[in-house]
Amino acid sequence: MTARVRIHYHRPDRGTTVFEEHVVLDEPAVKVTLLDRYDGHDTFAGSRLILSAGAPVVWFVYPELCRDVGRFHLADGTFTGWYTNLRAPIRLSGRDWYCTDLFLDHWLPADGSPATWLDEDELEAGRKAGLVSPADLALVARERLATEAGVADGTWPPALAREITLERATRRLDQGRSP
Repeated sequence: MTARVRIHYHRPDRGTTVFEEHVVLDEPAVKVTLLDRYDGHDTFAGSRLILSAGAPVVWFVYPELCRDVGRFHLADGTFTGWYTNLRAPIRLSGRDWYCTDLFLDHWLPADGSPATWLDEDELEAGRKAGLVSPADLALVARERLATEAGVADGTWPPALAREITLERATRRLDQGRSP
């Protein structure tokens, strides 16, 4: 039987949402989870649909970093690209993982189109509303630079996030369910 975790995802301007996900890989430096079905609203980068309601997501959580990356899909399983989420340090407590979103996200399309930053306006609104501390802003700046440098030199997203596709994650999950 594969392990499941509850990810308590806190968004300072929207509260906390709990996602139940399967653990596909659990190593000290990286945790890989599979969300069977995204129950949120369609997500866009500009006018481009990058994650549809009902779609699966493979998440790569790096406990030592303040960012993680998801392989985004459409509901039919079509891979659309890598979504990097900047966040405060994650706290892992058994089956419960706690993280706070820091608004800014990065989108790297699978088709080779230029990468882009998302939600800069939301980060600024969060700053103005006092939802993001100066320390968090410094963390965002650091992670932004690290993400940009990694994309430029081909190290972000990490090789593992390129190798564990939806199909591989599902296969690993199915193998874990076998007696």
